[in-house]
Amino acid sequence: MLTVPKQLKIFVSLQPTDMRRGFPGLSGEVQSKLEQDPLSGHLFLFRNRRRDRIKILFWDGDGYAIFYKQLARGSFEFPAPPDPHSPAVQIRASELSMLLDGIELKGRKRRPRYQRPD
Repeated sequence: MLTVPKQLKIFVSLQPTDMRRGFPGLSGEVQSKLEQDPLSGHLFLFRNRRRDRIKILFWDGDGYAIFYKQLARGSFEFPAPPDPHSPAVQIRASELSMLLDGIELKGRKRRPRYQRPD
């Protein structure tokens, strides 16, 4: 079980990533491809080509942590990008839970809610 605070930002890389990459390789991907700071404390989710494995990179203040999941059967369903040229899409903690549980994100509808500007 992975519990993520609501205020934490989660970025999903839309391009497949080599799952042999460790801390230095994934943090480099965050900087070069996602154009984010890997030391920000946000979650960065990467997938393989077959979409049956994911890695989540997280900086907890004094070191990196990686959450790695491999499905025995099936594949993960990832959100569609709002911009086709975007390297990543940001999702909410509830959407991450649905993604990990195998719920398709493209068919769901979110009712309008107030969001405080960043």
